[in-house]
Amino acid sequence: MGGQVQAYEIGALLEQRGQSGRLYLEFLRHPAMSLGVYSLKAGGVDLQQPHREDEVYYVLSGRGQIRVGDEERPVRTGSIIFVGKGVPHRFHTITEDMDILVFFAPAEG
Repeated sequence: MGGQVQAYEIGALLEQRGQSGRLYLEFLRHPAMSLGVYSLKAGGVDLQQPHREDEVYYVLSGRGQIRVGDEERPVRTGSIIFVGKGVPHRFHTITEDMDILVFFAPAEG
């Protein structure tokens, strides 16, 4: 069996994202899915638009709110949020810096 394993460490990914100067860093891409890390500062603004892919967020750290369609939810470390493709959504009222693991299916874009 060949070496097909791709393994990542969240700490290293968040550091790489910070060094990139971007809020979002994609680190894995396959036709069926892609993964990235997304960071928002307390008091920050989430400017994302609806995506053409289904999406799952896993909040690694932080605290805030998310609006998905017409629904509002508090989110914090450990929250998992599913957003269907095309549904407007946005994090807001960010009270603690947030680091978020993001899964897209199929791959974003």
